[in-house]
Amino acid sequence: MDLPIDSFFKAARRAPDRIALKDGDWTLSHGDLAERVQALATAFQDIDPRPQSRVGVCGYNTREHLLAFLATLAAGKTWVPMNPRNGHEELSRMVAATSPSIIVADGDVTDRFNPGPAQVVRGRPEKPGRDCGGDPNVATLMADYAGQRPKAADLGPDDIQALKFTGGSSGRPKGVVQTYRVWHTCIDLMIRSFDLDENDRNLLAAPMTHGTGTLLIPILARGGMQVFMPQPTRPAAIIEAFEADRITTVFLPPTVIYMMMAEEDLSKRDFSALKHVIIGGAAMRPQEIRRALPLFNNALETCYGQTEVPQIATVLRARDWIGDDGRLTSCGRATPGCDVRVVDDDGNPLPPGQAGEIVIRGDLVMGGYLDMPDKTAETIKDGWLYTGDVAEIDGDGFVHIKDRIRDMIVTGGFNVYPSDVEAVLGQHPAVKECVVFGLADDKWGEAVQAAVETHAGETATEAEIIDHVKARLDSIKAPKRVYFVDDLPRSPVGKVLRREAKAMFQDRAPTSPQAGG
Repeated sequence: MDLPIDSFFKAARRAPDRIALKDGDWTLSHGDLAERVQALATAFQDIDPRPQSRVGVCGYNTREHLLAFLATLAAGKTWVPMNPRNGHEELSRMVAATSPSIIVADGDVTDRFNPGPAQVVRGRPEKPGRDCGGDPNVATLMADYAGQRPKAADLGPDDIQALKFTGGSSGRPKGVVQTYRVWHTCIDLMIRSFDLDENDRNLLAAPMTHGTGTLLIPILARGGMQVFMPQPTRPAAIIEAFEADRITTVFLPPTVIYMMMAEEDLSKRDFSALKHVIIGGAAMRPQEIRRALPLFNNALETCYGQTEVPQIATVLRARDWIGDDGRLTSCGRATPGCDVRVVDDDGNPLPPGQAGEIVIRGDLVMGGYLDMPDKTAETIKDGWLYTGDVAEIDGDGFVHIKDRIRDMIVTGGFNVYPSDVEAVLGQHPAVKECVVFGLADDKWGEAVQAAVETHAGETATEAEIIDHVKARLDSIKAPKRVYFVDDLPRSPVGKVLRREAKAMFQDRAPTSPQAGG
C-alpha cells in the first residue's frame, strides 16, 4: 500500500527543482526536501525499528517541525501532534496516553511536558549553538543519515497514521484514531475540492498541529510551496506575507480575519493572488463574511469536519457565497464519498429545513477512540458517525450548522441555538466578539446570557445590546444578561471557548454589569 507521504515523493520526482519550502530568504526544493525527509525517517527507524510506533511532535510552525512531521509519515510511524500552546498537564496526558518512543520538540518547549521514557529529539534550538543536553537534534540526524532511505513497512488502510486529541476536554484525553484510509481520503478530497495545483503557495499562519496540517501533504503532492512566517504570528505579518509572497492559500480562524480587518484598510492591499482563504475552527459571522469577501479577493471558503471526520466532510467555495446571502450561514455541501445527513433523536433522517444531529458515513470517518471501545460504540453506530452538532440541510443540499447539541439552550420551553444569537449580536457596531450560553434560572429553566468584547473606543450598555437582539429575533432568544469583558477565553488556536465563558459567570451575583469599551 502506498503511504499518504508517497504522493509528495512522487511529486518531488516529477519536479525536483520546484520550490517546496520558503522561510524568509531561505528556500528548499522538492527534491532536497524529499532527501532530508527520507534521511530523518531512516534515523527515526534506527531509534525505534518498530512500524507504527508513535512519534510526538511539539513545536511551533518551524521547518524542523514540518520535517519531523513528514519524516514520521515516511518512517511508517504514527504521528501524535502536540500543540505547545496547550498546558503542561494536558500535553503530559497526551504523552501518557500514547506512549511515544520519540518526541521531537523545539528547544524552547521541552519543559511543556513530561516525556517519560521517550527519546527526545530537539527540533529548532532555543538559541543558535545552544547545548541540547545530549539529545540528538533534527539537523544532525539528517546529516548523519544523508542519502539513506527508510525501510518499507507492510501497512494496510486500517493501520494508524495519526492519533489526534479532541480539544476542550478534561480528565482522560480522548485520542482519535486516524487511519491511512482516512488520510488518503482527506488528501484526495482537499486536492479535488479546492482545485489545488502546482502554483499554490500555502501560508503557514495557523498551527500545523490543527487545520493547517491538513493542507501540508495536498499542497506538496501538487508541487506547491509552503511559506513560513516569523513566530509568533501577528495579523500585520500575515497581511504583509499575503502581498509580498503572493500567497494563494491559507487556513485561518475567523478571529484572525477579524483582527486583520481591524489592523488597516485592506482595500489598499494587493491580494490578487489569493484563491483559498479557508475559514476553520469556528463559524464566521455572516455580516463579516459579506464585508471580508471583496477585501480578500472574493476568496473566502470554508469546510466542515471534526477530528473524528477530518476537515472536509463538506466544502463551500467562494462562488457559493457570492450573490446568495442565504448561504452565508452554510459550511457547504457533502464532498464526494461522504454521506451527510441530519437525524432526529431516534436516528431517523429529517427533511430539508428541519434541525437535527449531523451524522456522517464514509472513508473519512475515524477508526475509533484510542482504548475507548465504549465511547467509540456511542459515537459510531451502524457505520454512521454521530457528530454531536446540530444543523439543517436546505433544499439545495447546503448544510447550515446551528451548534453543539450540548450547547443548545432550553429556555421557557423553547430551543435557542447560541450561534443564532451570536450572529445578531455581532451586527452591533460596538461588538468585536461575543459568546452566548445558558445558565440555570428558576423562571426560565435556562436563561440566555451573553459575554461581549467591544471594539477599542466603542461602548454599549446592557440594555442597548438586549434591545438590539430583540429587534431582530424573538424576545425569548434575547439575552437576559450581558457581561462585558476585556478578553474572552480562547483555545490555543484562538477559538472562543463557550464552556469556559459560561464557567466565568456561573456563580455571578445578579448585579448589573458594567459597560465595556
